[in-house]
Parts: sequence; structure tokens; C-alpha cells
Amino acid sequence: MASLGINIDHIANVREARKTNEPDPVPMAFLAELGGADGITVHLREDRRHIQDRDLKLLKETVRTRLNLEMAATNEMVEIAIKTNPDMVTLVPERREEVTTEGGLDVVAQRIKIKTIIQRLHSHGIPVSLFIDPINAQIEASKEINSNWVELHTGNYAIASWKNQEKELAKIIEGTYKSNSLGLRVNAGHGLTYQNVEPIAAIEGIEELNIGHTIISRALAIGLKDAVKEMKLLIQDPRKDPLFTHQI
Repeated sequence: MASLGINIDHIANVREARKTNEPDPVPMAFLAELGGADGITVHLREDRRHIQDRDLKLLKETVRTRLNLEMAATNEMVEIAIKTNPDMVTLVPERREEVTTEGGLDVVAQRIKIKTIIQRLHSHGIPVSLFIDPINAQIEASKEINSNWVELHTGNYAIASWKNQEKELAKIIEGTYKSNSLGLRVNAGHGLTYQNVEPIAAIEGIEELNIGHTIISRALAIGLKDAVKEMKLLIQDPRKDPLFTHQI
């Protein structure tokens, strides 16, 4: 049975929309762990559009499950990873203009560069996963350059029409089998929702699913009612709040 890694980038997205200090993804990670998360995933982007260096530092100090740092294959990010020492690094493709990660890392085309980065991270005891499409050439290249894991990109499956979804699912199943046969550990993620996750979760050989947006969206829905009630109470009669101390 696959474990669950929670990506909390979208909590930071809300904060950065106003450039304020809330919601803070650090205590939210604690709530995710209380809910049963087996790990916390964050993507420290080069443009710092959501997760900030401060967040990463505090998450390293407070996460009690495991911390997975998604990052671009750049020297700056390697230095940050070495300094932070997360439980795992996942190398992902990154373009400034994209809204979210689009497709997997082209390991075949960047074999030498990525191999050098993996060697540096391994020399500091940091395991590495490569976020790739479920394509044999990419899987084989990942093994050749000594990655510990691959994270199979499930985005094409997630957006496929019902006519094509089985075909995309089969690619992930085959990619998992191929990776396992080479000795690679397998995670999966991207675009998974409450509606489409079960067939992926049923694939034997996948160790962890990394999911973010759909869970944060659901949290807004099921938590909004109580949040409004609390604010209404404060507005209508602040003396009912135990923290109210202002004397009129």
C-alpha cells in the first residue's frame, strides 16, 4: 500500500498572493502530519513564487515524518539542499513561465549534468529521486546515473479523457514494473485527485503518492464553515471569545 506525501506549496501560494505572513505552511505541515501524512513535500522554486527559504529551514526543524525537497537541477539549489539536508531531494524540470510542473525531467538529454548533481547529493548522504515520464529510456537513464528513486509523472493520466485513461494508466503500470525490475524505488504524482487516485494507488510497486492541490482545495471546502462561524462569533459578541481582554 502506497504512503502519502503532502505537497504544501499551495498554502504558500495563498500567503504570497498578499505578501503577508499567513497562512504559514510550517504549522500547516504539522496539521497534515496529524491527519496521517507520511511525508511533507515542498518545491523551492528559483523565483520563490511560493515556498521561501525560511519555510524550508523551519520545516527541516519541525517535520516529524520526512521532508522531500523538490528542486531544479541547478547549483544554487544543490547548495541549499546540502545546507538544509532534507530526507530526500526530488529533481524536477522547471520553467519560469509555467503555472505548475509540466512533464517529466529529460534525464536522457541531461544525463551528465544530473549525474554530477546526484553524486554531490549522495556524497552528503541525501537520497535522490528523479521526476520523469513513464518512458523506458528515461527510466533506464535514471538507473544508469544512480538515482535512488524515480517519481513517475501521472499528469497525462490525470487529464486524459475516459477513452484514453486506461492507456495512460497502463503506461504508469509498465513504468513501475520496469523501474522496479532495474532496482529503482518508485513514487508517483501530479494531478491526482479524490476522483482518480484509486487506480494509481492500487499499482503494486509504487511506494508513495505525492499529492497537493486537491487536498488543499478540499481542506478549504470542509474547513471554511467553521472558520466563518468563528469570525461571526467574534464580530457579533467578542466577549464570548476567551481571549477578549479589552476593557471598554
